Amino acid sequence: MNGKTEAQRRDRRNKAIEAGWAQARSHTVLEHLGRGASLSTESVAGWGVVNDRGVITPNRGRDAEPAEWAWVFAHLLLHLGLGHLDDEPLLDEAYGAACCVAVHRFAEAVRVGTPVVEPPELPGGDEETLTRAWRETGVPERFADLGAGRPCLRLAPPLSRWELAYRGKPTPWTERFARGLIASATEAMERAADARGQTRHRRALGEWDRALGWFVSSFPLLGATAAGFTLVVDAEVVRAWDIALAAVDAEHGEIYVNPAAALTAEEWRFVLAHEMLHAALRHDRRAHGRDPYLWNVACDYVVNGWLVAMGVGELPDGSLHDQQLTGMSAESVYDTLATDIRRARKLRTLGSREAGDVLGDWLSEPDAAQRRSSRRSRPLPWGDRVQGVDLDEFYRRALTQGLEYHHAKARGLLPLGLEQEIRALDHPPLPWDAQLARWFDEHVRVELPVRSYVRASRRQPATPDIPRPGRVRPERLDRRVTFGVVLDTSGSMSAELLGKALGAIASYALARDVPAARVVFCDAVAYDAGYLAVEDIAGRVKVRGRGGTILQPGVDLLQRADDFPADGPILIITDAQCDHVRPRREHAYLVPRGARLPFVARGPVFRVA
Repeated sequence: MNGKTEAQRRDRRNKAIEAGWAQARSHTVLEHLGRGASLSTESVAGWGVVNDRGVITPNRGRDAEPAEWAWVFAHLLLHLGLGHLDDEPLLDEAYGAACCVAVHRFAEAVRVGTPVVEPPELPGGDEETLTRAWRETGVPERFADLGAGRPCLRLAPPLSRWELAYRGKPTPWTERFARGLIASATEAMERAADARGQTRHRRALGEWDRALGWFVSSFPLLGATAAGFTLVVDAEVVRAWDIALAAVDAEHGEIYVNPAAALTAEEWRFVLAHEMLHAALRHDRRAHGRDPYLWNVACDYVVNGWLVAMGVGELPDGSLHDQQLTGMSAESVYDTLATDIRRARKLRTLGSREAGDVLGDWLSEPDAAQRRSSRRSRPLPWGDRVQGVDLDEFYRRALTQGLEYHHAKARGLLPLGLEQEIRALDHPPLPWDAQLARWFDEHVRVELPVRSYVRASRRQPATPDIPRPGRVRPERLDRRVTFGVVLDTSGSMSAELLGKALGAIASYALARDVPAARVVFCDAVAYDAGYLAVEDIAGRVKVRGRGGTILQPGVDLLQRADDFPADGPILIITDAQCDHVRPRREHAYLVPRGARLPFVARGPVFRVA
């Protein structure tokens, strides 16, 4: 019976603590402070204690009313807001009492809950002056018990190496306090205007709408990009897709916003700039076979570092930011994170934990179908084109023009990495077929024609009766220019990839006067097709085999063939679902976009778009 009664008392105390915590956080001045603080499940003596990370530990064994707990929590939060735990101060009795005097002065204006301590007449002077005086003379007895306990301030233990490396930089408590004061003043002015019958016209727009409009009007670097985006504010959609703050769909020009996210106007500016840079720099297309979520996390670190350096808005709490990664590319950050994938995958982006905040082509078919069904039945702002301009061209033009306007208006310096990526958009990489042709030109031996009287030339109009040696090419096939093709014909290979790859090879061979190529089909075993005429490669080749994918026997067959030139390069066409391949001569790989080979390729890898 006594055990049941004690459990009921403990439950009643905990409910009073939770109610007091909610009451303190509901005050406009303390709202931003309470958003970054948290309640500990442990217990201490006195009323409670707060540390520099915002963890408040109450005395869970004390019987008190919710209003009393609200006063205690307001007192502890004001300690944070007034900066009493900044820069690791010496937490002796004199300093604690002086800080409690300062909190009591401010608490008279805040007035939250029922005071548990009635202060005497407070002395003059700030915390530093009172601390110096009381360290010499001692704390007067009437000021010894002003706080929520002795002591009510505490420093948290140092962070671990992992937390130091990957924990985002929190917003300073004094900045949070300033936001609360501004919000409280704005609220008071609106109430005063309402009382005078001067109610202002309230726009039916959210902070996210105003933030997007600010980029168009006041931030030239992203102004043109912002003008092309549509905000999708739908609680059902973001709930179904588990979007924490926001996510972007670069292909459709949409930024999905979670209307339940409690962010300030400055934080919304940061979030929208973050999503627009994801889209404009085409992070959705640059994964190239990497783990999609880990790639998203790497891009988040880079983008957030740029925005913090430029001072665009304010970094929301919990966002990914690390000074040690400053100046690194997204690819380098990805390689750093990949050293500990299990921990890195626990990092949270602005979107969902499964898909991140960059909605790309890596979604599974069920997820993609869900997103298509969830999208509103309204005309899209763009498909793959914007007013007759290609999507990549739109992003390129918007960012490069924004960069020029930014410098022309002297809006400040930009991070070097961001400026380099924007300027690189003016020089996009060559398409895969042009890269393949350049590789052929570099590695396929060109057999120059020779002069011979076997076929005399009488094309000189001045002296047609004098024969001259004509230009002839070598007659032996193994001495003519050629190359080898190892073709993956397993069941996972798509007909589209085969068509594009073989068509590009045939086009190059015809343009460079290559009579034939040595082709080997590979699945579970290698099938030697011999030399095939280039016109047969494009459309009339009968692909054999539909088993597993073992490519090394096909490579070995070409490397040992007596009728294949010793310096002939080998092109390996596969969907990347293959075994480890180790060619011992010049070679290259042709794979679909987004695929990643299961080994480190020593030759170039061309990705078919």
